[in-house]
Amino acid sequence: MPANRPAAEEPRLTVTRPPRRRLRRALASALPVPVIGLALLVASGNLLLPLRQVVTIEAKMASKRDFFQDPVVERLLMKHGFRVHITNMGSREIAKQDYEGYDVVFPSGQPAADLISRERARANRPVLLYRPFVSPIVLATYRNYAEVLTAEGVAERLPGPGGRPMYYTLDMRKFLDLARGKRKGVQRDPENGYRWDEIDRDDRVRNGNKILAQTSDICEANSAGTYLGLVAFVEHGNDAPDNEAEAVRLARKIKPLLVEQGLPSSERAETYLSPDGPGIAPVSVIYEHQFLAHQIAYRAEKGATDDERVLLYPSTRFVTEPQLVALTGDGARLGELVSEDPELQHRAVELGFRARNAGGGATGDELTRFLTERRIPAPTTSSGDTRAVLPSLPLLEKMIEIVGDCPDRTGGR
Repeated sequence: MPANRPAAEEPRLTVTRPPRRRLRRALASALPVPVIGLALLVASGNLLLPLRQVVTIEAKMASKRDFFQDPVVERLLMKHGFRVHITNMGSREIAKQDYEGYDVVFPSGQPAADLISRERARANRPVLLYRPFVSPIVLATYRNYAEVLTAEGVAERLPGPGGRPMYYTLDMRKFLDLARGKRKGVQRDPENGYRWDEIDRDDRVRNGNKILAQTSDICEANSAGTYLGLVAFVEHGNDAPDNEAEAVRLARKIKPLLVEQGLPSSERAETYLSPDGPGIAPVSVIYEHQFLAHQIAYRAEKGATDDERVLLYPSTRFVTEPQLVALTGDGARLGELVSEDPELQHRAVELGFRARNAGGGATGDELTRFLTERRIPAPTTSSGDTRAVLPSLPLLEKMIEIVGDCPDRTGGR
């Protein structure tokens, strides 16, 4: 090589970095999915939240399962770590059957809850009771039938907007007289009660059925047993029987006044709300929340109330006290939650219940406000109503067995 020729430079290797976005994408594709998920949790801050174990509550419930099967309630309970698995049966059936292995039972009224409490107390296994909300027994009917009873002097309109009331007071004494064949002081054969088309002077209902209120299965449902107690109270001169002989005679006397078709309480309400309801059962014994839940949903969907369906509030009334019976520690935690949590209490109102603690007010106050805001008439009752007293628990049980021809625990009658 000539001495004056310049030396050649050595080649240089230049390393360039990919853009930051491409680098993140490449790393993500190389990392396993769990690592990516962990990174996202860290970035969002959710990794700092405690990991909550979901507890499945085993429950037997009657009509108040409407609350626990609501999707919003299910989400709220899940937020607090609860999932409720429900076995559906009537209130009295709950009390009469074995409930070992369950965390809670929720009959729809006090008699069935008392049966459970007493049995557990005898076994030295006391329970905790919770009363998250109230729903009165009502007689659900249709406007034409309510107006026929009003013209007969058996029902009275309660104040309502536009002259089309949603609620009526029903004179229980006069209603039962019609069922016994007594009208305006004239008694005919007591076994031949009046039918709707016999008292309908304006041909509004065209129904040849007897004037009776139909109930769910008396042997199983609290609503039916409570209505039996109402009928017994009225037929006994606004007093409850106080001995077994008296209770047996009274049960046999009122048996023709109680008609049941073996339907659970929820199905009785479904029949009432169906298009064929007026022909099947002109008057049905249901819970107030079932009627109000229908009106709330109807207003939300159609922008108006269902004016053809109305309620009869018995002048002799009995407010049911559904009691959630906690059998285990997890059951007690659930009972306390649904009784005290503001979100769950407010949701109970949105489902038509008279929640005890919603808004911190008295029972019914929050419900009245909620309905008024949605332009749904709020229930009212007459100040002159008589508060009924049910027979003592053993006597009520005896009367239910007689009226319903109820099977015993072995299946006999």
